[in-house]
Parts: sequence; C-alpha cells; structure tokens
Amino acid sequence: MTQNLVAIVTGGSAGIGAEIAHQMLDAGYEVISMARRDPEFSHPKLTSVKVDLLDAKATEQASREIARQHGITHVVHNAGVIWPNLLPDVKQEELQGLTQIHLGAAITLVQACLPHMESQNFGRIVLMSSRGALGLPTRTAYSATKAGMVGMARTWSLELAPKGITVNVVAPGPIQTDMFYDVVPAGSEREQNIAKGIPVQRLGRADDVARAVMFFSDPDNSFITGQTLYVCGGASVSSVTI
Repeated sequence: MTQNLVAIVTGGSAGIGAEIAHQMLDAGYEVISMARRDPEFSHPKLTSVKVDLLDAKATEQASREIARQHGITHVVHNAGVIWPNLLPDVKQEELQGLTQIHLGAAITLVQACLPHMESQNFGRIVLMSSRGALGLPTRTAYSATKAGMVGMARTWSLELAPKGITVNVVAPGPIQTDMFYDVVPAGSEREQNIAKGIPVQRLGRADDVARAVMFFSDPDNSFITGQTLYVCGGASVSSVTI
C-alpha cells in the first residue's frame, strides 16, 4: 500500500504494548500510544497521548482528538487490567471498570477512527483478549470481559468486512510483563510451576505477542478476519496428562 500506516496502540508505554509499538515503528508505521504515562522511549514517528482508559469521558475526548489530527488505519487495543478475585469477593465496580477498559474503550476508539478507515476502504483492528477468557480461577470480571472481546470482534468482522476492514483477536497466555508479576511474584515457585504447566515449558515474552499483532496488522492479510489467535505455548489446548 502507498498510504501511510498510522496505528493507535493502547497501553503502548510498557510491556506488550511497548513491544508492539517498537515493532510497528521498526516496520515504518506512525504510532500513537494511548496510556496513563508516556513511553520510556522516543521515536520520530511516535506520539504519546496520556489518558486513563478507565475514564469513559476522557477516552472519548482523546479518541475524537486523535482521529481529528491523524488518519488512523490501525487500532490495536492492548491496554487492560486484571483485578483478580474469587467469586465471593468480586465487586460490581470491578466488573464495570473492566467492562469499560476492555470493551467500552475499544468501542469508543473504533467509532472515532471508523470514518477514515471507511473512506480509505482499509483498516486493521486488533483486540487483545487473553487465555483467561477460556476460564481461570480468580478471573470472573477479567475472563468475562476478555471473552466479550472475542464475540465483539466476530460481530465487527462481519459488519466491516465489505469495507476492507479486518478485525481479529490476539489472546496471550502467561507473558513476562509487569502486569503478570503484579499477580505472580517473580522468581517464585508459583512462577516456575506455571511455566512447567505450559506445553512448551516456558512463559511467553512480549515479542511473542507482538509478532501475532503484526501478522493481523499486515495490509496484505486481507482475507483473515474474525479470528482469535492464542499465543499461549499450547495452554489453550490442554496440558492435562492422563
């Protein structure tokens, strides 16, 4: 394609989002990071917009302004929060917050960027779900909203396919990020046991996930839409030994 590729990457300041931003920048994309803080790296084609995606109004304002200033071709909604709790301790405000950041923010972003994508008859939307969408203890609100992303993406893929816009989902398993280590202590026996329970016998890395995002983002991949790719070392299949 001859047009400029301009991507919004939510949560682009750290972890998986930062790696996605790096790989997109290396591939020649312009990247707008939307996160609560600025990335710890700079690049001539990188723009940082500080916004709390848990705040629906702030997200809407930032999305409108970005769409006004940039011709967005790609939306990668990577930002997320876990907030683990067993069922008796789940709070309604946790469900509401995770619904906003995982589903509401995605809707707001895509609505803002859709007019330009439609005018170009081209767009790539990638949502970041999770292996946890298949079920995981302490993940009531998280798994519910991450599973919701899959259904939402499948619906969007049907609506937007005639307009040259693909919509796909990447669903990582355990990945070595700050978010993971907020829940599982680094170097702990629990971390080692999780790695042993994954068929490939290791935890994932941010670059493992970013490469999957780059695959779905490729302008040449116009015949792939409505799909969910688990980047989980086989954990989504099963690791039960009989």
